[in-house]
Amino acid sequence: MDYEQFKVQVLKLTGIDLSAYKEKQMKRRIDALIAKHKFPGYAEYVQVLKQKGDMFEEFVNYLTINVSEFWRNPEQWKILETQVIPRLMEKSGKSLKVWSAACSTGDEPYSLVMLLSKFMPMSSIRIIATDIDKQVLEKARVGLYNEKSLAGLPADLKAKYFTKVGLSNYQIAPEVKKCVEFKQHNLLKDPYPKMLDLIVCRNVLIYFTEEAKEDIYKKFNSSLRQGGFLFIGSTEQIMNYKELNYSSMRSFFYIKN
Repeated sequence: MDYEQFKVQVLKLTGIDLSAYKEKQMKRRIDALIAKHKFPGYAEYVQVLKQKGDMFEEFVNYLTINVSEFWRNPEQWKILETQVIPRLMEKSGKSLKVWSAACSTGDEPYSLVMLLSKFMPMSSIRIIATDIDKQVLEKARVGLYNEKSLAGLPADLKAKYFTKVGLSNYQIAPEVKKCVEFKQHNLLKDPYPKMLDLIVCRNVLIYFTEEAKEDIYKKFNSSLRQGGFLFIGSTEQIMNYKELNYSSMRSFFYIKN
C-alpha cells in the first residue's frame, strides 16, 4: 500500500481527508509514527487502526487541533445573532460578504457559518478566512477538533454539524467546510478584500504595535461597505474609533460611518 492508498483508507476509517495537509510534512510525521511502533508499512498500520482502539485514538489525536475554541465569548455571539446579522440582512439581503481575519485553526469562520445557517441556506453562505500561518490553515481545512474546542458551542449545533471520531474528537460537516475559503494573508502588507458586510478579527491585534493597529483598523474601515460591522475581541477596544470613521454600537462592535 502506498501513501495515496493509505489516505483513501484513512478517509474511510475516520472521515479525515489527509489531502488537506501538506503532503511532505504529514507523510513524514505519519511515517515516524509507523516506525515508532515498528510496523513494516501502511497496510499493516491500517489493519491495526481498524482493530485497536488505543492506536486509533493515538492516530486521531496526532492530527487533532488543540488550540481553538468555537463560540468564544457566547454573549458576544448572541449580540451578533440577535442584533448585528438581522441589521446587515435588512441592508444587504441574503448574501452577506464576511471576512474572518486571522482565523487561526478555523473555529471562528466555521462558527460564523453555523450562525448564518440560521438565517439563510448553506448554499448562500460564503466566508473568506485568512491567516498568515500556513500550518493553521491546513488544520482549519481538515476541520478536526477536540472536545475542549467545542465546550462553548451550543449543543444543537454540535449535534447537527459534527461527527464524533474516536473517544473525544470531532470532525466538522463537509457542508460547513464548503462555505469557507481559506487563504494565506498578511494583515500588515497584503491587499484587503473589499465591499464587506462584516469583518471578524478577534484577540489578534493585541500583539501589534499601536501604529500597526491603527493602520489595520483604517484598512478594515476601507474594506467595509457603509454600515458594515467590525467585530473585535473581548481583550480589545478602539479608543479613537471616531477618528477612524467608526461609530460604536456596543463593546466589541463597530460600524463604518
